[in-house]
Amino acid sequence: MSLPAVLLAAGSSPSPSPSPTGSTAVTVPTLQDAQESATNAASWVEQNWSTWLAIGLRVLLILVIAGVLRAVVQRAITKLIDRMTRTAEAVDGTSLGGLLVNNERRRQRSQAIGSVLRSVASFLILGTAALMVLGAFQINLAPLLASAGVAGVAIGFGARNLVTDFLSGVFMILEDQYGVGDTIDAGVASGEVIEVGLRVTKLRGAEGEIWYVRNGEVKRIGNLSQGWATAGVDVTVKANEDLDKLKATLDEVAEKMSAEEPWNELLWSPIEVLGLDSVLLDSMVVRVSAKTMPGKSLAVERELRWRVKRAFDAADIRIVGGETAVATALDVADPAETVAAPSAHANPDSPQSAAATPIAPQRTAPK
Repeated sequence: MSLPAVLLAAGSSPSPSPSPTGSTAVTVPTLQDAQESATNAASWVEQNWSTWLAIGLRVLLILVIAGVLRAVVQRAITKLIDRMTRTAEAVDGTSLGGLLVNNERRRQRSQAIGSVLRSVASFLILGTAALMVLGAFQINLAPLLASAGVAGVAIGFGARNLVTDFLSGVFMILEDQYGVGDTIDAGVASGEVIEVGLRVTKLRGAEGEIWYVRNGEVKRIGNLSQGWATAGVDVTVKANEDLDKLKATLDEVAEKMSAEEPWNELLWSPIEVLGLDSVLLDSMVVRVSAKTMPGKSLAVERELRWRVKRAFDAADIRIVGGETAVATALDVADPAETVAAPSAHANPDSPQSAAATPIAPQRTAPK
């Protein structure tokens, strides 16, 4: 017996009689209803399979292109960073490399720049791919983009300081304004950089304290570790000193210090006597200066002052300064300063002594 005949016979069979209790009868789906449902599903799949297949292939193509493009971009960024690192290694061994940041500093900066570029590229590529996938499923992107725009504006207003700090940190890294190990003056704080982030820069002060400086709050930066530093010493002497003797003594100190270790490595230029910085009635200031290794100017200044003081003592050149310069008249002590002035009462014939003599009591004559 064929399947249509069986289905027809099942369809013509009498329906079950209602229950004597009077409850609502439950409709039992027949084989004909199942056949119609299967036929409708098969026809719907047959009509739409090409559309779903096209959508699937489109989504797969978008994902493949996004993955390949992301890999290519990240590979190009990695090669660019490696080339920057190799260029830094080549420059670091030359004389120009001494005036620039060292190899490790450039390597850290290159890695930070590469990490930022890779993150930005991944966000742009994957975000665009996600929007294209949603568009392939016939999803209206206008409300989504409008909501994202409103949310972005709200977040921008609420977290504008955070965005400012982030952008400032990115430009600081890209422009190589400072790095780990540099000594900087950021205006709000100064010290040695121990960590550079996209939002916060961490500094260690002169007394060991740690400063957390937001990148967006930094208005100016003075980097004391790039290039070279200047060590300057002002020597104040009396105005009547012999200038030729003074310059010869300073030149001798500079020559000896430049030839001794470790100062010969810290000094990047000869110590120069620049001449008279100022001349007053009772004193004059001689300026001594030299270029030093970054961050070593204070040590050179202290050593230079020490040597200048010893050389001046040996050459009998007096160093004065400030309020002590006006006291040059007291160089030779007067031995009479400790002796009191003679008193007028020491002479018994003086009017002062007579006036101070007590009056003798007068005796009354007897009657």
